[in-house]
Amino acid sequence: MRISLNWLRELVEIKLSPEELAETLTMAGFEVEDIEDRRTWANGVVVGKVLERQPHPNADKLSVCQVDIGADETLNIVCGAANVKADIYVPVATTGTYLPNIDLKIKPAKLRGVPSQGMICSLKELGLPTDVDGIHIFTQENLPLGSDVRPLLGLDDVILDLTATANRADALSMVGVAREVAALTDGKLSIPEPGEVSITKNAGNLTLKIADTQACPAYIGTVIEQVKIAPSPEWLQQRLRAAGVRPISNVVDITNYVLLEWGQPLHAFDCDRLKSVASSKNLTIGVRFASAGESLKTLDEQTRTLSTQNLLITANDRPVALAGVMGGEETEVHEGTQSLVLEAALFDSVAIRRSSRSAGLRSEASGRYERGVNRAELEIANRRALSLISELASGILVQQEIADTRPDPSTWSRSIALRLDRVNQILGPIDLGEDTGELQEQDIERILTALGCQLTPSGEDSNHQPTWSVSVPPYRYRDLEREIDLIEEIARLYGYNRFCDTLPEKSEGGYLPLDEELIRKLRAFLRAEGLTELIHYSLVKPGEDRQIVLSNPLFAEYSALRNDLISGLIDAFQYNLEQGNGSLNGFEIGQIFWREEDGLQETEALAGIVGGDISVGKWSKSGREEPITWFEAKGILESVFRQLALEVEFQPDCRDHRLHPGRTASLWIRGNRLGIFGQLHPQLRREKGLPDSVYVFQLDLDVLLESLGQDEVLIPAFQPYSTYPASDRDIAFFAPVKISVSEIQKVITKASKDLLESVELFDEYRGENVPEGQRSLAFRLVYRASDRTLTEAEVEPVHNKVREALVEKFGVNLRS
Repeated sequence: MRISLNWLRELVEIKLSPEELAETLTMAGFEVEDIEDRRTWANGVVVGKVLERQPHPNADKLSVCQVDIGADETLNIVCGAANVKADIYVPVATTGTYLPNIDLKIKPAKLRGVPSQGMICSLKELGLPTDVDGIHIFTQENLPLGSDVRPLLGLDDVILDLTATANRADALSMVGVAREVAALTDGKLSIPEPGEVSITKNAGNLTLKIADTQACPAYIGTVIEQVKIAPSPEWLQQRLRAAGVRPISNVVDITNYVLLEWGQPLHAFDCDRLKSVASSKNLTIGVRFASAGESLKTLDEQTRTLSTQNLLITANDRPVALAGVMGGEETEVHEGTQSLVLEAALFDSVAIRRSSRSAGLRSEASGRYERGVNRAELEIANRRALSLISELASGILVQQEIADTRPDPSTWSRSIALRLDRVNQILGPIDLGEDTGELQEQDIERILTALGCQLTPSGEDSNHQPTWSVSVPPYRYRDLEREIDLIEEIARLYGYNRFCDTLPEKSEGGYLPLDEELIRKLRAFLRAEGLTELIHYSLVKPGEDRQIVLSNPLFAEYSALRNDLISGLIDAFQYNLEQGNGSLNGFEIGQIFWREEDGLQETEALAGIVGGDISVGKWSKSGREEPITWFEAKGILESVFRQLALEVEFQPDCRDHRLHPGRTASLWIRGNRLGIFGQLHPQLRREKGLPDSVYVFQLDLDVLLESLGQDEVLIPAFQPYSTYPASDRDIAFFAPVKISVSEIQKVITKASKDLLESVELFDEYRGENVPEGQRSLAFRLVYRASDRTLTEAEVEPVHNKVREALVEKFGVNLRS
């Protein structure tokens, strides 16, 4: 917001220079991005009177003027403006004046042979916007010649370009900034208090109908007649220009002026046009949400198709304005306007934010409503506007209607408990020069009182430190909610730079949390297996079971949260194939979300995809593609688990419809389900156009990290190598196909006790000479002791126990 210091001085006593004030505001959290010193724009420009104008002897478009600037001699000035004439007062840049906006220093010169001793200026040359093509002509009479033009043009001012944080809605007004300056500099406030306005007759044709009182808790409509539309007085135009607002007419300028002064958006309707739209002399102003398909042409000459999120102002139920955003062109104030309906209303910030976003339209009004307008000063701003309309547009107030569903005014403030001990605990010691200290009771009371709070002592806490009950003013109701908010205000006004900088007594080496260290190791192991790390959006298309759908998505394609990672990896695999990049072998670590009966759930998962030929180069295979097998894909996971010292068990599984029912396994660690691994279902593979063998896995990262966090995994025990030779035995048998190799290996390991070093399947056969429903399996068992060479007498009994256990447990038919 652009802050005119001349305007600000009328509201608060300013004791600092512009630069000092800018520094003070910036240090208090209100960043001053620029200081626009308008005093330099016309330094040396004075009031002059054109006494005589003659055509230039050598140029048709130039004039030779005799100009009196109150000096001993009149100036001879050559001027090229078409509107220059005798007996007018004009701004004159004297010799030696520098005009920074056009980067020109005035020097004595000759123009087409005629000497010129200065320059008659236009407003553009002085840095001011104007629609006039030519020099500026003062409308005032009998101006003192030679006097400074800056007070006449509003150039004796300094503008601060101030940015307030999103929580400080009150700082989007001159009154709000004045209150802040008063609190920071201990300046005296002089905020105008508009008096009561008189209404000539209190009965008329206006009624109000607020359909949604939550979206519009208060609405004041005032009918004003006998209005005379004219340009605003110069002082009002200058203040609007300083704030970056273009003057239009007295009525529109007044609504903009009150918006800037009090932060309360207002809107003026042409009353006759409202009646024309309503097709009736009896007006019912309403507030409701739009119906789908309704349209409205706004003041920017754009016809907008409305949605059910747009809040409307209506006349007899016909749309005439986007509430809190922009008025409609059909009912705007124009040069022939004779009667008005002035709207002063409160709108819900969420409703205006959605409406503005839905229409793709932001305005000064919507920006303030979105942050929150002070509900306690609605009537003050309304009275201020009405008094100015009566004064500057000769308006007569004939009717005022009010619809007010705001809560009781006693609830417009809140009381917050504040403890001195907590303040010092949060903020720390203050710098007292050679010593340090703490904030005292009087410091707290002085700062918060300056902010407009009322403090009532409420005794002492358990540490015998004073406490207060702090009543927050209505204009700070939205951002002062808790004790910590008050503590922040204390620090801000006391000065952040006045608190001590404290460093740790001893610096310590940093370290990673255990989970982060384990995840980094996991990533490294997966990359070492040839997998590329991928990152996908958490937002996906809707349509899955137990999916969480967003209530306000940006796009329909991204309107739900993903409930697994595998779907995204399959789509990425397909996309890479279509782009000619070959098979994608990658993994992803990310959040997944789903809906349970007891609420929404979220966890972190690890997933991967592997497919196609993973070999490097095809020259050793004569250019033939050799797709990865189920065991090779499974081996990638087993290699990672081995490096992490985890024992993971694979069990048959067929619950995921996307995976091959005979080539899918669930993964388990110590009885806890870790995840799933399997080959894509042939039907899905054909739909996506993927290679014959594509494998995916998804693991629960919390289960994995919990297992990795066990002490026996984190701190492996050293096992010495045996220096004695091993004794190996083979065992072959027919076993039912339904019995898995892992089950057989468990029985062998359990029966052989401590002598067995390893067991490995080295042959499987199905076909001729093998009974129906069975397969031939051959295992190699390696026995070894750490302290001796095993004898036949020691190995054979153990090996026989293994054979007996297999027969007893599975009923196998031994072949050896």
